[in-house]
Order: sequence, then C-alpha cells, then structure tokens
Amino acid sequence: MTARRHPRGWLRHYAGLLMPDAATATRASFERDAGERLHRLTATVADRASGAARHRPRMRALTAAPGARLRWRAVAAPPPPGPRGATVRPIAASTCDMDCPVMLGATPIALPLHLGHECVAEVLSVGEQVATVRPGDRVIVPFQINCGECPPCLAGRTGSCTSVPPLSMYGFGVATGHWGGAFSDELAVPFADAMLVALPDGIDPAAAASVADNVCDAYRHIGPHLPALLASDPDAEVLILSAVSRRSLFTASCPLYTGLIARALGARNVYFADGRADMRAQADRLGMNALDPRELRHRPPFPLVADVSAANLADALASTAPDGVCSSSGGLHRGTRIPFVQMYIRNVTLHVGRTHVRALMPKVLELMSSGALAPELVTTTVAPLEEAPGLLREHFLGGASVKTVLTNQ
Repeated sequence: MTARRHPRGWLRHYAGLLMPDAATATRASFERDAGERLHRLTATVADRASGAARHRPRMRALTAAPGARLRWRAVAAPPPPGPRGATVRPIAASTCDMDCPVMLGATPIALPLHLGHECVAEVLSVGEQVATVRPGDRVIVPFQINCGECPPCLAGRTGSCTSVPPLSMYGFGVATGHWGGAFSDELAVPFADAMLVALPDGIDPAAAASVADNVCDAYRHIGPHLPALLASDPDAEVLILSAVSRRSLFTASCPLYTGLIARALGARNVYFADGRADMRAQADRLGMNALDPRELRHRPPFPLVADVSAANLADALASTAPDGVCSSSGGLHRGTRIPFVQMYIRNVTLHVGRTHVRALMPKVLELMSSGALAPELVTTTVAPLEEAPGLLREHFLGGASVKTVLTNQ
C-alpha cells in the first residue's frame, strides 16, 4: 500500500521557501512583467486594506495552510467582469497531482493559498465584448490564464501567454498571480472567449473537471509522438514512468491518464512503472502492463517514454530506446542528473516543460466525446463540495486516493 503522508508545519514550510529551489522558481515567475505581477499583488492588498472588498458580496473559498490545514473562509466575491471577462461558478472541481505536495508544504509554493485549479463551471456573467459564452453555459476553465491573441497563444503555446506574467494560474496563490482557487463559489476569468471551452453534450462535469490540467498534461506526452511511432510499428511499446518510490508525494492521476490516452490512440503495449503496489493494481485494471520500477533494468528500452514521475528523469532517459522520445513533465528541483553520453549515443530526443492546456483541450474532448477516453475511470472519490475540508485532508494525507472530484450542482 502507499505510505501515509505527513505534512510540514509552518516553520519547516517557510524554511523550505528560502532554499535554492524556491529562489529559482521565484526568479522564473518574475523574469518578465515583474512590475505587472507586483502591481496585481499590491492592488489585492490595497483592496483588502481599504475595505473596498468588504462591500462586495461574500463567497466561500477553501484555504490551505501549512500543516495540511484546510478550512472555508468567507472572502469577497470577484468584482463584475471586465469587457472581455466572465465570472463563473465551479460545479465540479478536482484535485491535481501537484496539489498533494503543495498541501503538504513540500514545494516552493507559499502557503496559505486558495486551493484548486481544475474545474468545470457554470457561467454567471460576462463582459459586453464576450461573444462565445453566455450566462448558464457549462464550460471547462483551463488552469492557465491566456489571452488567445498574443503570438504564443496564436501559435498554440497558451501556457506562455505574454499578456500576463509568467506562470499566471489558478490555485497556486501569490506566486502565480493570486487568481483564486477552483474550490470556491466563484472564479473570475479575464479572457472568456479565449479561455472557456464548452462542455460537450453528454459528458458529466465530474468526468471532465481534470481536462483543465492533468488530462491535457497527459495528452501532450503521447499525442504528438504516438501516431508516427505506431505507423512504423503497430506493436511499439510505450512506457509510463510514474513514482519510483512508494513514498512519493505525488498522486498518480496524470500517469494513469497518460496510459489511457496511449490506449485510446491505438497503443497495444502500454507499460506503467510505479513503486506503489496499489497504483500498479489500478493500472492493471485499466488495461496496462504494470511493472515495479526495479524491473526496468532487465527490460529492453522503449521507443516512447513518458516521464510523469516529477523526480526520476534519469531513469526515464535510461529506458528510452535509440532514436526514441522521452517526454517529461519536469520536476521541482533546480537540476537533475541525466545519462548524457548514453542519450548522445542512442540519439534520444528529450521534451521537457509545461503543458499548453487550452490548445490541447479540443483534442482531448474529441477523444472523450467519441468514447475512446474515459478519465472518470481514474477518479476514486466524487462528493459534495461542502465536504471539502475533511475529505481533501484525507485525500492528501491518506495516500490511497488518486483523484477526488467535488461537485456543487
């Protein structure tokens, strides 16, 4: 079984924010438009200090603090949307694999914060320039803020939008722009036409909540590479490297989604390596070939490897075949060891970085609408939003839950 997790308290969490890994992340978030990021922060503080926020309607927002403390707070609801914006009400919000280490205080992301960044929502109001959505529509809200009009957005690199500072996202607090969290009654969407995607008919909001991040993150490891590989070898093997240690703080929804997407796109031989016996059992139930990571040293390398471990890129690269591709979701450390000479000799291609969620959402929803992909198979718990504090605390500390979806319909 997966080991029970233990949170860091206030002192250890804030001491961790002084380490080099945290400094690297902070520099990255301020490498462009630092003035705009500081202005947004100071405007938020001034809004609260002046009392202006007290005159707006109140709403609930789930606040995460060091020590795995979760509680509802009454905060000011978002102001009326701007001309291009919208206000939405999350009706299905899900946990992300990153939420667990964030909640445990083991990342460079400062607590407290308003938690949650994956959701399907109902549109409450829109600005006068919004043309594609209207109140009452059910939409998926990508976790990254993007305008849809800058050169990166037009090129499909929506996670690198230049209309907002780097790493502008929901659910990660002050470090990413203080946009609020999806475990709340309302969210402000600054670019409604660019960001919001209609929920297709016949798809349950709880099944689609994670399309806002983890499902699309899984797709980018497989979708760009697998079709050409299968065209040359229909029996080509795909490896998904999940957690090597059974004590990993990351939940395994993204690795499991990656396997489901590989199968949905035609892969017959999908291997799933995870040090946690219960995660291997779930992969087996989903039609994958589960491995203990220690077995990889006795297997030939794979032509396509998805490193979704957040910590074991060297192992993933060592398992990549000559002229193969390794796609990595990256990690939270400044550096990592890689088998550079072996990569050179094998002519391995490495892709590492963040996903561009909004650009990938239509492809993922097409797979879901066709019936080829069912992300809900990974979900372990669906419950009312009111149960969030206790239920999510158990999700983060218990170690057995993979994906929890909270509904507010």
